Order: sequence, then structure tokens, then C-alpha cells
Amino acid sequence: MLQGWKASGGDPCSESWQGITCSGSSVTAIKLPGLGLSGNLAYNMNTMDSLVELDMSQNSLGGGQQIQYNLPNKKLERLNLAGNQFSGAVPYSISTMPKLQYLNLNHNQLSGDITDIFSNLPSLTTVDLSSNSLTGNLPQSFTSLSSLKTLYLQNNQLTGSINVLANLPLDDLNVANNRFTGWIPNELKKINSLQTDGNSWSTGSAPPPPPFTAPPHSRSNRRKSPGQHSNGNNNSSSGGSSGIGAGAIAGIIVSVLVIGAVVAFFLIKRKQRKGTIPEHYEQRQPFNSFPSNEVKEMKPIQEATTVEVESLPSPAAVSLKPPPKIVRNQSFDDDDIASKPVVKKSNAAPVKATVYSVADLQMATDSFNMDNLIGEGTFGRVYRAQFSDTKVLAVKKLNSTVLPSQSSDDFYELVSNISKLHHPNLSELVGYCMEHGQHLLVFDFYRNGSLHDMLHLSDEYNKPLSWNSRVKIALGSARALEHLHEICSPSIIHKNFKSSNILLDTELNPHISDAGLSNFVPDAEFQASDQGSGYGAPEVDMTGQYTLKSDVYSFGIVMLELLTGRKPFDSSRPRSEQSLVRWATPQLHDIDALDRMVDPALKGLYPAKSLSRFADVVALCVQPEPEFRPPMSEVVQALVRLVQRANMTRRMLDGEEASRRPDDQDHEFA
Repeated sequence: MLQGWKASGGDPCSESWQGITCSGSSVTAIKLPGLGLSGNLAYNMNTMDSLVELDMSQNSLGGGQQIQYNLPNKKLERLNLAGNQFSGAVPYSISTMPKLQYLNLNHNQLSGDITDIFSNLPSLTTVDLSSNSLTGNLPQSFTSLSSLKTLYLQNNQLTGSINVLANLPLDDLNVANNRFTGWIPNELKKINSLQTDGNSWSTGSAPPPPPFTAPPHSRSNRRKSPGQHSNGNNNSSSGGSSGIGAGAIAGIIVSVLVIGAVVAFFLIKRKQRKGTIPEHYEQRQPFNSFPSNEVKEMKPIQEATTVEVESLPSPAAVSLKPPPKIVRNQSFDDDDIASKPVVKKSNAAPVKATVYSVADLQMATDSFNMDNLIGEGTFGRVYRAQFSDTKVLAVKKLNSTVLPSQSSDDFYELVSNISKLHHPNLSELVGYCMEHGQHLLVFDFYRNGSLHDMLHLSDEYNKPLSWNSRVKIALGSARALEHLHEICSPSIIHKNFKSSNILLDTELNPHISDAGLSNFVPDAEFQASDQGSGYGAPEVDMTGQYTLKSDVYSFGIVMLELLTGRKPFDSSRPRSEQSLVRWATPQLHDIDALDRMVDPALKGLYPAKSLSRFADVVALCVQPEPEFRPPMSEVVQALVRLVQRANMTRRMLDGEEASRRPDDQDHEFA
């Protein structure tokens, strides 16, 4: 036991606990390095609003688990968890520490990519992430660390270039023993202490700038010798021709002559053609002689320029010729179509999905009979389709808000995008139909319907979901969102995450529907459909903009549905209980209140500790401020730990021959 510490109760400030520093009755520092401590950090450390320094380095904390989310954040300036046994990613909660100056997580078991968590840390001067198993490229948010002086990243498995570090005010940089490639920026070579060994740096000349990149502001700076660069003089003050060699002068003269000849040539040509076709002169200029942003302003020409484009390319296989591919979000009137390049799809890449005819789907749905209607949402109606081979599928008939222009090209792009989404917890595309102006998508049919129906429309024929099944559904749904947010590139915001879009198979595995459709519907359409639903994040109501964090909020609302069995908004309840999140949030950290708010359909058959940890995850996801919500990868890890702890305890209890004590029930998962 640490000196002065008590297992419960006590006052760390008045009783002088070891390693505790106070200001009045507030704890301002916890410094317990090298004491052989084990276990993990407390879940409620974020309540320590006055904590300035936390040093738990050189212990045995973590035990292979992730660093807790709820770290102190308001005033924390120094965080040192080095030399422990923490695993998982660099915690996202670091991004919520605006006063953080010192961060040391070296010699742990951290893994995965370093996510963009450094955008709002202007005071950070020292970062040490060395001797872990971190992978991937350096995050772009490193460029925001305007005060960073010391950065240690050695002994990881980081890849890509280190160009994001070029303009930082670093005095000490160690990136040794990683898998970095490319060139070491010249700016970094001036650092007092620089260690770069053990990487795969390029040794040849740096590559030229990419096409259409503006030249450097000062060409003369690139011609200086090292000695000239260091003496601080420029060409304007050196006099004579000392700053420009004879070769450079000759080059300038040749360039002037060539430009003069080209100008003269075009003037002669224009004079010859003047009076014959002056109105078509600009039209017959080749497209690649104009900036890309001027292509859309051009008038129709006699011979339409053709763009060779694969209809459904993979991200790495797009092959375009000038002009650049027109962005899908741009819309054109019918009268404007003639002025756009013609898209040729003769070499269309196949989509791995079945092509159905309208006749096939009409027969399978009995001409889209209302008796086969199984759902209706933001994107259109969904029908049950019974095929002759006894296969049952679900057909989604897209409404006009998804494809307002009714463009087959837009529909093809949509099919291409969603056909690439593959995950066990996503409802994947089976086929599509685009005959006779119809736009239909075909998916697997899930006999247990949606989570919404299972929770809110249950009858005497349906058994209520067990606690085990609820956690299973939450974890599977979280993994699907994690895939969309953090695996797909670019990230996909679902925008329409709710219990009616979580479909359940015969084993109650969740499958998220409508993934990938959000990019084709304006945010305003979603916002209109979200009004009063109870799923919309506060910032969406204020700004109308959806982000990854608004998906996290909606996921938290679904978890509340699983926990309480209540709808997100229920006008039939008393006014104070109509909004589920407003009613439930104040009670999530109260054990007695949790027991009262849990779904009565469970009939008390749930483990109290598992319920409490579940509620902790909910509280994180539904925080009003989006920056305080965790990314989905952290939510997944929290739910995985919840399951692992319960399963581990269950195995231990199963191995005991002695009768189970009453309080052992708290440790069971199901």
C-alpha cells in the first residue's frame, strides 16, 4: 500500500498521500513513477478538473489494455505514462487537452495508426511515442504543433514521408528505426539534434514538383551555394553577376527568344484567320490549354471532345484524359449538357453484382405490391422479393431525392461506390437494375427485421432480446461504423444511423443498411428527415453539417435504445421523458438509477458491472461537444473489453466446483 493511501475514503490532500500534490482541497499533481503499480487508470479521472500533472511512468499499468478514455483534460499540462504495458492506439482524449505541454508514452505496446488528434494542442512542446508498435503515415495534424521542440518517434513501424514535420520549430528529432521513405526535408537537416538512421530514405535527387505546381517564390534562393545561403545576402545586394551565372543568363536569353517566336507565330496565324471564323477561335483551342476551372465555361463545339472514362473504376484504376473528371456534386441543366464533354463507357469496368431486369423484379415483388412493402425511409421504399429459386431478397426502389437528375451515370457511380463496401456487419449489395429509367438496388433479406422492430414492436411471438444479444448487436454495429469511418478511404459518413437501419439475421448478427448512399443526398435532406427523430447530433441541428462525430452520437442513441428499450423520442411519455437522451444522460453514472432505467423486458437478467460499463460508453458517445466523443475504433475496443472481461470471468467461474457466491452474478456477461 502506498504511504498514506486508503482503500476507500480519506482525503488525499489533508492526509498527505504519497505522490499527491494539492492546492487547497484540489489535487493538482499525481506523481507515482517506478513503484511497480499494476492494474489500470480509473474511469472517472476526467472529473479531476484541477490536475496539472499525471506521472505514472515506469510501472506495470495497463496489462495489455488500452489507455482509458476519461483522462483529465481541462488543465492537464504534463502526461507521462511511459514504461508501462498499455496497448491499443494513442488515446483520442489527448486531443481534448488544450493546455498539454509534455506527452510521454514511450516503451508501451501501442499499435495502429497515429490519428489526427494534434490539431488543437498549441502548447505542446514535447512528444515521445518511441519504442511502441505504431504504424501508418504521420498524421497531417502534426503540422499544427506550432510550439513543438522535441519529437521522438524512433523504434516504431511508421511509414511514408516525414514532410509534415518540415516547418515545425524542432530542436530535437528522432525518427530512427522506422520504415520511412522519401527524402529528408532540407528544413529538418538544420535541426541541432537529428537522428534518422534505420529507414529507407531515397538517396537520389529529390523529384521535380508535380504538374501544374507553382514554382518557388524565389528562384535565386534555389541557385545559392551553401555558403551564400548562410551569409544572409541576396542577389540584389551582391552586385554584378555574382548571383547569376553565364549559363543562367544564356538560358534567359534563349527563353525570351523562344517566347517571342511563339507569340509572333500566333499573331500571324490569328491575322490570317481573322474575318473567316473569329467566333470559333476560342472553341477550337484544345481543352488542355485552359485551366481546369475554365472548362465548364466553354461553349459547345462542332466535334465534341470525348473523355475516355471507365464507368465503374476502382480507386486505383481511374484513367482520365483532359479535361479533368467533372465532380459528381455539380449539377447541370438539360440545356447545359451539350456544352459538357461526352462520357464514353465502352470499356466499363464490371461491378460484382447481379444485373436484374425490371421484369424480374416486378415478378418477384408482385409488381411492387404493397403487401410486399417491408420498409420506407430516406432513400425510398423496400420490398420483399420472392424469386422462383426460393431465394428471398430485398429491393430498394430509390426515390427522386437520391437521384434528382435521374441520371444513369449518377446511378452507375452510386452502384460502383456501394458495391465496394464489404464487411460482415454491413448489408452488402447483391444486384441492381437500371432499365427504363428505373433505379433499383437489391440486397440480402434479413428475416428478423430491424432492431427498431425487435425493440419497439415486439409481441407475444417475439422473445425480448437478452443482454448478451444487445451487447453483441452494439459491438457488431460499432465495427461496421468503424469500417466506414476509419478503413474506407475516403471516410464514409453514414448520416442515417438508427435502429431501423440495423437489420438482424437469424443469429441476431447486425447488418447496417444504407451505407454509402449518404453522398448522393444533400445534408439538408437528412436534416429534414432527422427532425424529431431523436438521433440527430446537436451540432447538426445548429449547422446542418454531418461529420464522423455526428455518426458517433447517433450510435450512442442506439445504445440507449438497447439499454432502456425506449424510443429516441416518444411523445406518449411525460414531457420530461420524451427525449431519451435528455432523460437518460444524467442517470448514466448512477448505479441505482441505471437499475431503474434498464429495459423492463430484461426482467433483471443482466450483469450489473457489464451494464455500468455499457452506460459509460453511451455517456462518451452522446456528449454534446463533438470533439469530446471518441472515434469508433475506441468504442469498438471498449465493447470488446467489456465482452472479454465477462467471458474471462465466466471461464474462471465455470472452473470452480464451489458454489457461486451471490455477488458473482455481477461478473457474468449473460
